[in-house]
Amino acid sequence: MKTYKRIKNTLTSFLLISILVGISSCSDELEQYPKDQFDKENFWTNEANAMIGLAGVYRGNINYGTQVNPSDWWTYCGLVFFEHATDNAFDRRGKNANQNRLTNGTLLANNAVIRTYWEGSYIRIAIANDFLENIGRVEMDETTKSRMIAEARFIRACQYFYLSQFWGSVPLVKNTLTPDEANIVTKNPKSEIINFVITEFSEAAADLPRYKDMTASEFGRASKQAALAFLGRIYLSEGRYSDAATTYKQIIDFGDNIIDPDYASIFNTTNETSAENIFCVQYYEGLAGNALPQHALPANKGGWHIVNPLESLASQYDFTDGTPFSYDDPRFNSHNMAENRDPRFAATFLYDGCIFGGNVYDCHPDHSSSVDQLTYSKQATRTGYGLRKFFDENFSGDLRTGYGGNLPIIRYAEVLLSYLEAELEAGNPITQDLLDMTINKTRGRESVQMPAITETNPELLRPMLRKERRIELALEGVRYWDLLRWGILGETMQGDFWGASFPDAENTGKVEDPTGHSRWWVDNKAFRIGEDEVWPIPESETNINPGLLD
Repeated sequence: MKTYKRIKNTLTSFLLISILVGISSCSDELEQYPKDQFDKENFWTNEANAMIGLAGVYRGNINYGTQVNPSDWWTYCGLVFFEHATDNAFDRRGKNANQNRLTNGTLLANNAVIRTYWEGSYIRIAIANDFLENIGRVEMDETTKSRMIAEARFIRACQYFYLSQFWGSVPLVKNTLTPDEANIVTKNPKSEIINFVITEFSEAAADLPRYKDMTASEFGRASKQAALAFLGRIYLSEGRYSDAATTYKQIIDFGDNIIDPDYASIFNTTNETSAENIFCVQYYEGLAGNALPQHALPANKGGWHIVNPLESLASQYDFTDGTPFSYDDPRFNSHNMAENRDPRFAATFLYDGCIFGGNVYDCHPDHSSSVDQLTYSKQATRTGYGLRKFFDENFSGDLRTGYGGNLPIIRYAEVLLSYLEAELEAGNPITQDLLDMTINKTRGRESVQMPAITETNPELLRPMLRKERRIELALEGVRYWDLLRWGILGETMQGDFWGASFPDAENTGKVEDPTGHSRWWVDNKAFRIGEDEVWPIPESETNINPGLLD
């Protein structure tokens, strides 16, 4: 605990700088001219001010406190709530919640989620462009300057990565624009965006320090491994599997990162600086608080219970001997759903009867006296599950401002699983050694100890790998992207979605479970295949610049 406090305290000044850099923009977010409290002409004079500018690049459009829609990809709303658009989770606010509309067949250009993702991206791009255009004016050590430039290019490239994945063709803005210029920009082909992203990540990686060479006070800044991991992501999405494998192998060969023995702790304040966490969203209690506890904790802890994991995710967690989960198996205990299950189940979910923060989580649909009763009306779970992952259950501070737990953007576990996927899809031989250095590392960590995978047939291994990836990275904001790049988003987001099974309950929801397992009905979806895979450019942008519709 002392180590945690020491590391967090060294971040205070950097976080305070980023909080104090107030960024504003005009109604058209493509107006690439950031404004702050400093006089622009006299600002770029020394290294200290350059660091303030870089802090603004890292801060981007992140708004601390509770959010209805994501102000940035890297907020809890941008990462965790993105799971509501998938088969992993449901938003308690209902089927008309904006994230839910991304995949239920009602996506329109006025959707607030796609608008705020878009705005957050171009605000970050604007800040990064401003930094890159002015950092050359500062007299400072050239190695330090090169690193800072690489950090800004990395963060800007991340924005274009997201834009390319979900919109495809978008404006490629690499310099500050006047309002008039911004209002007539045109879209660049997706291929051009992809090539730009690959170049930026590759060149940024060359000038960024390795993870092992960064001091404790630099935790949260981009490393060579962070840039390479995002480069691997873009190669995966483009089907350039050999390039992806080579990129991920560089990270593995460095040997700087680990699979932490304690799965649960790397997501909360007790072990968030683990070397498994390659790149994280930085929060600081009381100054830049993580408000996810307010939005996601159950009512008995004062939370709003927005995040509700679905049965389709929960049922993926096998029994401890590696056999697939089944409600008909005598090892399934509806009164202790984590019993005999992959230990990551208990580390990820709240479930009926479990203990969290000294309280019993009572969500049984027949228990009307419980504030967390599973119903369609209470400010409580809609699925029979809640979120445990990301929380220190001993936290007792202000739910909106007092929690400082970081959120992972890239973990070493993703690197290993992505490397195996790249080798598999590239058609390279799958060996037991390869399995043991990748998927069996995540399954075999000390707190998990699930049986090793031995399947080397690519067709049989593929679903196993995808299942492991879903479990290991559950609710971390990557599921939608995975389904999209695998080409199965549309078929996955069809039909009815269910919650937990309550075989002894009188009340099991308003729709009868066709499987006869007394699961709670949650929602249905009707993704429009061939249409909803590409997001429409926000209406707020095309109203200003109709040319973006072309």
